[in-house]
Amino acid sequence: MQRLAIYYIQTKFKLLSFFSTKKAAQQAFDLFSTPNLLHPKTLRQIHNAEPIQVLLNIQPPHPIKSKPTKAITVRGYRWNHPGTKRILILHGFGSAAHKFEAYVEPLVAKGYEVIAFDAPAHGSSDGTRTNAVEYCSMVEQVMEQFGPIDGFIAHSFGALAVCLALEKIEHGPAIKLVLIAPATETSTAIDQAFSQLKISSKKIRIAFEKLIFDVSGKEANWFSIRRTMPFIQASVLWIHDLDDTITPVEDAMQVRSDHHKNVEFVFTKGLGHQRIYRDATVKKQVTDFL
Repeated sequence: MQRLAIYYIQTKFKLLSFFSTKKAAQQAFDLFSTPNLLHPKTLRQIHNAEPIQVLLNIQPPHPIKSKPTKAITVRGYRWNHPGTKRILILHGFGSAAHKFEAYVEPLVAKGYEVIAFDAPAHGSSDGTRTNAVEYCSMVEQVMEQFGPIDGFIAHSFGALAVCLALEKIEHGPAIKLVLIAPATETSTAIDQAFSQLKISSKKIRIAFEKLIFDVSGKEANWFSIRRTMPFIQASVLWIHDLDDTITPVEDAMQVRSDHHKNVEFVFTKGLGHQRIYRDATVKKQVTDFL
């Protein structure tokens, strides 16, 4: 079914590209921003969790200030409230908070209050499309309303969001940050999407990246964990699999070559992009670090 869907999309792009570069770029951007295209929303209650929510206000960037503030409700869960220390869990693109439920019990056993939200357009949260700006804004507003936050567990797209947020928020080395298979470079994700959709037109790529700037006020390569790392003072545990085909380990190696003293790297083998956060050894490494 997934292959049929991708084949259909590829065929559609060929036709769109023939008639209009702008429309093809817009369609590509919409697909890039839609987490539930091939991963349907998962609406699920988590055992023994307190439901919580935030009305998320998203300010438009400078180039499009004439557009109104966007407001959506994001929904999440909380355990062991009130706690003296808090952990925020941030899932990846096309995922949901409940997939990290196995981390809750060991973290609560260590005395943490645990908070996890479905990102915009994911799980039980509102929306059908989202981007790094919205997810970053969610992290900031959750920290304001449910903080202070003492530690983070972030997978893939969630890792990019929290790094963008921490870049702007004053913090120190006492904060613990776990990045699991982080989406290190947005430019890499775009390359992969264009390759999967078999889009080779440079004009469409230019138009696509203009849409990113229109939405965010930033160039695509600004959305880079490597770019944010000099501004992150937290103690970081970075876990990445050598066989990850979604967030290539090569991008992680570039960050490693920068020799940040606050970042500890752990590389696994054979776990890929999804199995890595479910792995028992990885879960123990994460909870021991926190």
